Amino acid sequence: LAWSYAVLILLCSINSCFTSPTRHVLKKSEVAPSKLNVKLKDASEFLLNFFRPVTCRHKGKQDLVPCHAGGNINSTECLENKCCPSKASHELKCYVPFKDNLQLIFRLFVLGAGVFFILACLPLCCCVFLQRSKCVNPLRRANKKIEKIVQNKRAHSEEVKSLLQN
Repeated sequence: LAWSYAVLILLCSINSCFTSPTRHVLKKSEVAPSKLNVKLKDASEFLLNFFRPVTCRHKGKQDLVPCHAGGNINSTECLENKCCPSKASHELKCYVPFKDNLQLIFRLFVLGAGVFFILACLPLCCCVFLQRSKCVNPLRRANKKIEKIVQNKRAHSEEVKSLLQN
């Protein structure tokens, strides 16, 4: 539980400069795609963004590559094209985001830790489940001889109670 809280705090504390993907607005002549196709596209886009993180943080060693939509467009158009608007006085007003290897390493570490946690808990959960199962654990099943003895004692005690009450 503490590990989960630590991971949540780390994830919330990381300030990422990802550009949020914009949704495609349909024009009057276009037909809306099916929901399954949209869901698959969203899932593949999420996986691609997860395993290929990018950042807009410019380091001195990195060369700025102009955005495919143009290097001198305004910031709104720049963000719509999933590019980074320049905040400093660079020659380009809009450039392609950089690969964020540190973020990728962190994400893979958290994913691996989660998988190991699940794999560590899986045998424990299976053992607990099987131990409580009557069909697998013979000690959980009621013994027929003991059941008959208990029933006879209950019947006898009920007879005694009825005789005492009369």
